[in-house]
Amino acid sequence: MGASAANGVPETAAQAVLVPSEQLPEDAPTIRGHDFNDGCDLDTLLGSMLRTGLQATALGQAINEANRMIRWRLADEPLQPGEAEQHPERADPAFRAACRTKIFLGYTSNLVSAGVREHIRYLVQHRMVDVIVTTAGGVEEDYIKCMAPTYLGDFQLKGADLRRRGLNRIGNMLVPNSNYCKFEDWVIPIFDAMLREQREQGVHWTPSKMIARLGREINHPDSIYYWAWKNDIPVFCPALTDGSLGDMLFFHTYKNPGLILDIVQDIRLMNDHAMKAAPRKTGAIILGGGVPKHHICNANLMKNGADFAVFLNTAQEFDGSDSGARPDEAVSWGKIRADAQPVKVCGDASILFPLIISQTFASKNWEPKPAAEQQQANGCQEEGAAQ
Repeated sequence: MGASAANGVPETAAQAVLVPSEQLPEDAPTIRGHDFNDGCDLDTLLGSMLRTGLQATALGQAINEANRMIRWRLADEPLQPGEAEQHPERADPAFRAACRTKIFLGYTSNLVSAGVREHIRYLVQHRMVDVIVTTAGGVEEDYIKCMAPTYLGDFQLKGADLRRRGLNRIGNMLVPNSNYCKFEDWVIPIFDAMLREQREQGVHWTPSKMIARLGREINHPDSIYYWAWKNDIPVFCPALTDGSLGDMLFFHTYKNPGLILDIVQDIRLMNDHAMKAAPRKTGAIILGGGVPKHHICNANLMKNGADFAVFLNTAQEFDGSDSGARPDEAVSWGKIRADAQPVKVCGDASILFPLIISQTFASKNWEPKPAAEQQQANGCQEEGAAQ
């Protein structure tokens, strides 16, 4: 007779419930959240995320992955046989120390409408990312905010009432129609100038060239794309016509027709940034889904996958959407390397991204490239990518 039966517990129930445990390794991580008796320091709190469980652990993993991405140097890799003979500059310790990960940053338009715009601007201002991909709204909302503010509203505000009042709702944010009127007054003369340059000087416009031109014209330190233009960071937007910019381009065809944007030249340049990144590794930080997520992943397919990846979004994978796909699905396509350690955090990037930045790019343990190192990095980049 078993001990359980002797204690009155049916043997079948005891065997079903009291299954003997496998011994876990002594160094196995244990779950333990932050103890606020120890204070409420942000770094300590976020440092506890890895052991908290659920999406807190995913957040901790994303912080670690982002830090691996930004701390990598070519100097961390051994010189391969024959590499010095084929690429003599790669034997130079200073060159290897200056070659950092080429970081692709993607985000959807709602984040630029929100205060995440300021977080993105900080990264671009300090040259912490190398390539940007966004949507039409992710471009135009940045310029519009230089002209007039977006306001805090409520998710429950009635659409019919807002329509009558000339207010547009983005979640719990409000954009007056007058903002878009100001945008039209500003952008149409620039389109006129671009058309003249196309006709008289043979300028070949692409979406990325238009975004840079508008970034130069806005000339405002709050603007993401002002800093992208100033720091020569390309911004790709294959869906540039799907928003107010598209509306303005549509109106322009009636007022002064003939302006042409070439998306083929941009896809060549976008893919070259990934395909010819070597000897640099590539990393992807993607906020949200849709076009930015796939455009970055697909470009990295051209080099057999990104080496680092962090996804932040609320989409689920059950419907087969690319937006909700976990990183392992991208591995199956060759868009993320099979030996990478990608992380997806399921949650709102407006909460998650500033927390990640606080422990990575904005951390006291990490600094932007100094001018001398930036020159070395540019030399490394010029070896790989057509600018």
